[in-house]
Amino acid sequence: MALRDHLSLGSAERTLSDPRSTVRLRDLRGGTILGGRGSELAGRAVLIAMTDQLTTALVMIELDGVARRLLLCPPDLRSEHLPQLIAEAGIDAIVCDEPASWQALGVPLVIAARLPVTRAANDVYPKQATEWLLLTSGTTGVPKIVGHTLEALSGAITAEGVPQGDTPVWATFYDIRRYGGLQIFLRAVLGGASLVLSDPKEPVADHLARLTRAGVTHISGTPSHWRKAMMSGAAAAFQPRYVRLSGEIADQAVLDGLKRSFPEASIGHAYASTEAGVGFAVVDGLEGFPASLLERAPGGVELKVEDGSLRIRSKRTAHAYIGREPAALADADGFIDSGDMVERRGDRYYFVGRRGGIINVGGLKVHPEEVEAIINRHQGVRMSRVRSRRSPITGAIVVADVVLSDGAAADMDTIKSGILADCRQNLATHKVPAMITFVPSLDITGAGKLARQ
Repeated sequence: MALRDHLSLGSAERTLSDPRSTVRLRDLRGGTILGGRGSELAGRAVLIAMTDQLTTALVMIELDGVARRLLLCPPDLRSEHLPQLIAEAGIDAIVCDEPASWQALGVPLVIAARLPVTRAANDVYPKQATEWLLLTSGTTGVPKIVGHTLEALSGAITAEGVPQGDTPVWATFYDIRRYGGLQIFLRAVLGGASLVLSDPKEPVADHLARLTRAGVTHISGTPSHWRKAMMSGAAAAFQPRYVRLSGEIADQAVLDGLKRSFPEASIGHAYASTEAGVGFAVVDGLEGFPASLLERAPGGVELKVEDGSLRIRSKRTAHAYIGREPAALADADGFIDSGDMVERRGDRYYFVGRRGGIINVGGLKVHPEEVEAIINRHQGVRMSRVRSRRSPITGAIVVADVVLSDGAAADMDTIKSGILADCRQNLATHKVPAMITFVPSLDITGAGKLARQ
């Protein structure tokens, strides 16, 4: 079934909304924002290049089951990467809200999509399976294109089923053109619920106030998103009943902070990636995940650890990198190497960092996330970023940028001493920061991750 076939589910009042507009989902069943030109996109490979999430969502609903491929263009994509990505994906149509700015790319068909939703002019939409193309994040080069089916993207949603009780109102800090945000968009559409979309230009406090007014009950974001939210001082009035983290390592400090902020909510962290899909969720309030998950496949997901890296095999994974070598996503046994490094301690595995993010201190490895987890435990710390600095002796040293909790700035010397004492107690000597700098804030990327460049 295509997304449009699910629009009659749930309440007649379920909506998609952003800070400027609200659209009732039922109105999309016979409606269009493509000016009656949707049938021209049948069988095409379409780049969706809208400037906002709401119209992006409406185009996705209208074109799933119509277009042969949909490539989602996130707002932070560098323009110089577009020609290569268009060629690799075989794009022959673009849907955008500023057609004049896209004509120069030489794509045969460029169509405008704009609100409001109008009645479709009896367009004939021949149905076919649509391949969903997503871009990887966390790279400074041209991102890879990852191919999914709707069945794979919705595998975890199907396995969990629709939440019991009152129909949820979903929200996410993610952009829905990234894997994490797309998951929440699909949960709302396939589950008969409403969805409140984020806007990168909206201050965090205003965003949380809007979520509160909309009655949001279920929400997801990265740990960095949630740290920013808790720093805003506006989280107290917002009381969701379901909170999930993904996209980055959820350390104990952020999990404990969310439990204090939302004592009545179900709080958990999920493991997912663009290539590997949704792996599993952890809802016991602890960082890491039980080693027993490797012995039994949760929801048909199989896990193994090889050379310290978590590997995943399931029907939820992507099926290919599109238009680039290496073509194979998985190994000969069908497992995808996540690149996320884990370490077993007792009956639990803990995430320690990305394989590609290691700091080399005189030949000894340091995962920044491992050090950040210790720093973030300090009660005077809201968030931190660990990075390398060149050293003529060891090649690199570990340094840390730290954002203090409200009211902690008056005692910086004591906090710095406490952080260093915690690090020396819990980490090898070469992992202890040689320098700590207190900063007012830390940037996060368009994918919601701590900016490490």
